[in-house]
Amino acid sequence: MKLILSTSNVMNGGSPIIRRPTVEKSNTELVASLRTNFLAAEQSSSQTPLTTGSSTPSSIYNGDPTAKTAFQRPPFRSWTQQQDDTLYIPAIDRSLHGLAEERSQYDVTVKLFYLPKIPPSRRCAHTKEAIELVLKELRIQSIDLLIVSFPGVSFDADDEDEGDEEYDAGSSEDSQGADTTVATWRTLEALHAEGTIAQLGLSEFGSQRLAHFLPYAKVRPSVDQINVRDCCVVPKPLILFAKQEGIELLTHNDCTNILPTGTLRDLLGSGEKGAGVLAESREADAKNSGGLEGEVEPQFVVKYTAVVKDRGVIENKGYFAVAELRN
Repeated sequence: MKLILSTSNVMNGGSPIIRRPTVEKSNTELVASLRTNFLAAEQSSSQTPLTTGSSTPSSIYNGDPTAKTAFQRPPFRSWTQQQDDTLYIPAIDRSLHGLAEERSQYDVTVKLFYLPKIPPSRRCAHTKEAIELVLKELRIQSIDLLIVSFPGVSFDADDEDEGDEEYDAGSSEDSQGADTTVATWRTLEALHAEGTIAQLGLSEFGSQRLAHFLPYAKVRPSVDQINVRDCCVVPKPLILFAKQEGIELLTHNDCTNILPTGTLRDLLGSGEKGAGVLAESREADAKNSGGLEGEVEPQFVVKYTAVVKDRGVIENKGYFAVAELRN
């Protein structure tokens, strides 16, 4: 079974999202936003408010075990939606989504995270699925910029400062050969040719990795997004190389492995902070929890941002996370 988790628009308010005041890589926004959206859907479907002085699973999941009022956790089937072999968590009401103004008033950026241990052969299908999810969510026909994040590829400012070091092919992505990265890029180029994507971008590519990749790119990346841990100082060699190649440098604080399997199981499990979608791992508890049984494996995560051009304001921002549940 395919599981599609969504945050909806995180700019719409609700429970506050905790953001770390550092440049440390983090998946805090993703995890907190998913939990907030799950809880909102549960509360919306719950018809029986519960007054309690104890810490029920529902009140703990709500983040306040001392609260005087809580709600009895409803069955997950009441706030999710299954279509064929796909379960949407929570159910998505397309009539409530979309952009407020004309499409031309926005810059829409999408970042796609390919996850570790997922065969590169799946990336073509994952890329098309991720883009389709965002297009439907925002009710648009195209996006302005797609940035892709490859597993195991991490920018290191210290390596840049060392100058003419040999290219390190030790990451999990590079160890599979440059062919997998180029093959993935061909899928992006096809979407660009169709007009679905206006510009393409990379994440965590230093000057050496860029130099090895660019000769194979028919559509050159317009953006290179990097995480800088040292006070946001971009190394000079990378600045010069990017300027020479016409690549804009942007910074971020996303994790490369943004959704580990353990984190996903905690989000969906039947524990104190889980949504009750997945059964407990122990067989005895699984029969009583009412959740789905099986092993869950994250496939990809996609983040989207819609910025109003003339005001520079983020109007719509959210995530989709797609996983497979296997018996």
